[in-house]
Amino acid sequence: MGGGHRYDDIINFPHHQSAKHPRMSMEERAAQFSPFAALTGYGAVIEETGRLTEERIEPTEEQKDEIDRRLTELLETGRSAVFTYFEPDGRKAGGKYVKAAGTLTRADPIEGVLVLGDGHKIPLRELLRVEDAEEGP
Repeated sequence: MGGGHRYDDIINFPHHQSAKHPRMSMEERAAQFSPFAALTGYGAVIEETGRLTEERIEPTEEQKDEIDRRLTELLETGRSAVFTYFEPDGRKAGGKYVKAAGTLTRADPIEGVLVLGDGHKIPLRELLRVEDAEEGP
């Protein structure tokens, strides 16, 4: 390239018009891409916009103390429990509350997670509630 800007030599050329092929209308141009609409995810975008998310609830100090007490108890006794925690949405504000049941095997303060017997990890800062597991017959 010369000493000037990158496109100085061609910037003022007229846009090429084919003598063999007439210009497509905007509808024709759009139609040629319609087979790929499923791949581009327009339906998913519309669905995503309508998908509701919940807002994260910040536990009170009393609730945090209760959670800490319950976690200590579970680590000592090895009993199963149901953990309710917030799972942030990866694509938009908010998220959803999910539950995981299992035996708490360890709390990892460095990674900031609780580890259940099946290897499931729960972010400690997202934990909202710890309840006794329902005992089966």
